[in-house]
Parts: sequence; structure tokens; C-alpha cells
Amino acid sequence: MLVILGFLMVAAFMFLILTKRATPVVALILVPVIFGLFAGAGLGIGDMITDGIKSLAPTAALLFFAIIFFGIMIDVGLFDPLVRGILRLVRNDPMKLVVGTAVLAMVVSLDGDGSTTFIIVTSALLPLYLKLGVSPVILTVVAGLANGTMNIIPWGGPTVRAASALGISPSDVFIPMVPSMIAGLIIVLLFSIHLGLMERRRLGSLVYDTELVGAGVGTDGTGTGNGKSRRSTGSADITIGDDENDGKAGQFIDGLDPNRDTLRPKLLWFNAILTVTLLVILVMDILPIPVLFMIAASIALTFNFPKVKEQGEAIARHSASIVSVVAMVLAAAVLTGVFSGTGMVEAMAEWLLGVIPDAMGPFLAVITGILSIPLTFFMTNDAFYFGILPVLTETAAQYGIEPVEMARASITGQPVHLQSPLVPAILLLVTLAGVSLADHHRKVLWRATVVSLTMLAVGVLLGQIPFG
Repeated sequence: MLVILGFLMVAAFMFLILTKRATPVVALILVPVIFGLFAGAGLGIGDMITDGIKSLAPTAALLFFAIIFFGIMIDVGLFDPLVRGILRLVRNDPMKLVVGTAVLAMVVSLDGDGSTTFIIVTSALLPLYLKLGVSPVILTVVAGLANGTMNIIPWGGPTVRAASALGISPSDVFIPMVPSMIAGLIIVLLFSIHLGLMERRRLGSLVYDTELVGAGVGTDGTGTGNGKSRRSTGSADITIGDDENDGKAGQFIDGLDPNRDTLRPKLLWFNAILTVTLLVILVMDILPIPVLFMIAASIALTFNFPKVKEQGEAIARHSASIVSVVAMVLAAAVLTGVFSGTGMVEAMAEWLLGVIPDAMGPFLAVITGILSIPLTFFMTNDAFYFGILPVLTETAAQYGIEPVEMARASITGQPVHLQSPLVPAILLLVTLAGVSLADHHRKVLWRATVVSLTMLAVGVLLGQIPFG
């Protein structure tokens, strides 16, 4: 019964958000509560949800203060030079913009944190997407694919979880999988080129109004001027990206106005050093990430906005994004709490093990890689790596498959995992870009599956993951 309820709960949740019959927050709360009660949780469902909230509270704190910190850095102009540099490279070509998004996301993903990656990529590129008329969904798809593929780096989380659960070295898991990661990144770039070419054909050749030269997005990437670009149609110019439409996408960024009152050019180097120091300490794992962002946000507020009124205004400017993201994180805690509290996760895992025939035993590594695609999408990494992977690995050992080989296979599903509504970073990305989760999933899920299967196939071909 728990297995059936678990799968029905997942199906109901996905149906509601993909058909846009409910917002993710509503679906994340009501669906688990209803199915939890059917599972016999009774009044104990309150404790289950509370446990889920406790587990995700640090993540909510991280996103709260990360949005404040990077919001301040955007306000004071730290990323303006980056936007101008990117614009000089991509010019007015949608294809170059999309490929540039993928490359930037890959580079920034080296810090191992999806939230900071998406904040930086969105802050740098969303104004340009809006001004050129390129769909923000393309940004979320490309950034999500790039970050998901890079997520197997040891300091990113999944690799360490797999290694810890099986008592092996993270380097033994990751280093042999570098070719698979590279292959996955190549697929991401190919998808980016294809999406960019589709947008280029859709928009045509963009020609900037002369008013944009020297002041607008056409030359310095700051998103000022009259906020319009033109698409050449051969007979008439069609105006796209009007200012009145820009607010429809992105609650976090409305454009980087070079004359905004919040700019702090004299503090550029201070803010740059503060940001780099934050990222370095983050990678070194000296302090918990939420604590780092709390401290960094407080320092940034104090030095850039010394007056109490200014500090309040700085926080209020990004309150819409903060509320949206933190609400979804806390709502996701309901789903994770009910999933684990009712025993649905364990029941589903045992059922999956039971339906695997004995003859498929020698192929358990590849089966684990395939299972990691849906399972890590519908449950947290902790639940999969600490709950399911050890059971699969113990079974695989009977067929001569080493734990390290099982760990390598298990991380190939990460490109799909990063698109899960249970991942706070992806909720942050779609919120900042003003994109619905349903629209993001329609374009990204099958592409992420292709990337995951490619990584698994390369691992098998190179002998890092046994096949039979």
C-alpha cells in the first residue's frame, strides 16, 4: 500500500505542477498531507512535517541570506563589468548568448553551490535575455543542465554522499568519472548551440536602435536607453523587449541601470574581495554555508549601506524573491517529511529491489545508474545515497561488483536530480528568471535524461562502470 501511495503521490504532484493546476507551493503542501493521511499518519503527520522543516531550515537560511548578499552585489554594481564583457563577446547573437550562458554556468559551478551559480548567472545574463527578446526559459534550461552535470565534483555533494555511505574515497569515485563529466558537458554545449540556433531563427537578425549605443544594452550591457531592440523582417522592424514587458520575467533583476542610486563604484574592490573570500571559504568548507552567507550579508550591508534606513531598503528590494524561494523550500519540507516519515521511501526502495530479477544481478551497476535518474528526482540525495544505495551495493557485492563502481554509477543521475522541485537551487533559478517550473521541466527533463545516460554510457565504455 505504501508503494502504491508513494507512486500515486509523486504522480499527483507532477500532474498538478506540469498542468499548472496548482502552484509548486500549494502542491508541495497539500498533496503530501492528503496522501500522508491516507497512509495512516494521523496526527503524527505534524511531527513528520516538523522534522522535514528542521532538516531544510539551514537551506532556507542559506537562500535567504544568499539572495540578500548577491542582491546587494548586484545593486552596488559588482557584476556590471561582467555583463559588459559578456555582451562584447555575444554581441546581438542569441546563439552566442545561449552558449555563453552554458560556459558561464559551468565555470561558476566550480564553487560547488548551485544557488550561488544561479544567482550569478541570472544577474549577469537575464537583463540581456530580456532586452534581446530571448526566452528566459532557455536560460534556466541551459544553466540547470550545466550545473547538474558539474554537480558530480567532490565538493558539490552527491559524490561525497555516495563515498560516505559506502565508506570509500571521494577521489576514487570522481577522478575516473571525469571523462563522463566532460562528455556530459559536451552534450550540454550541443544542446545550447541547438537552442541558440532555434532562438536565432525565431528572432531573426537583431538590430539595435541608435539610442542604445553608448548607454543601453547594445554596448555596455546595463539595460538602459529606451529598452528596445528591433528584429529585421525584410520589410518592417518589429519592436521587441519593450520596457513595459521586461517586468514579466525576473523579480530579482529589472536591468542593471548605470545611473542607479545604489551604485558604489568606490567600494568595487572591497565588494570583489569580499565575494571572492566568501567563495574561497565556501569551497574550503571551514564554516557551514548558511553561517558564511549570514556573516557576508551583514558585512556587505554595513559597508555599502551604513544607514539603517538604507539597509532596510536594500533587504526590501529583494523581498519578493526571498519570500518566493523560502516559501517553496519550506513547502518542499512537507513532501520530504511525509515521504520519509510514513516509510514510503523505504517501501518503494524495497519494492524496486524485489522486482529486479536475479538474472539482472551482474548488471546492477548500470541498473543503479538508470534508477538514479528518476529516484534522485523524486527524493533527496540524502534519501537515495544513504537509504537506497547501500542496499543496492550490498546486493551487487554478491555478483562481484565493487562499491566504488556502484558509487560511480549512482552519480550519473545528477543532471536530472538538479531539476527536481525538491532542490532549492532550481526553485531559486526559476524564481529569479520569472519562469514557471512547468515550462522549465517541459524543456529540460528529456535533455537532462540524455546527458545522464551519456555519462553512464561513457562510464561503461571506459570500464569505470561494469556491465555484466
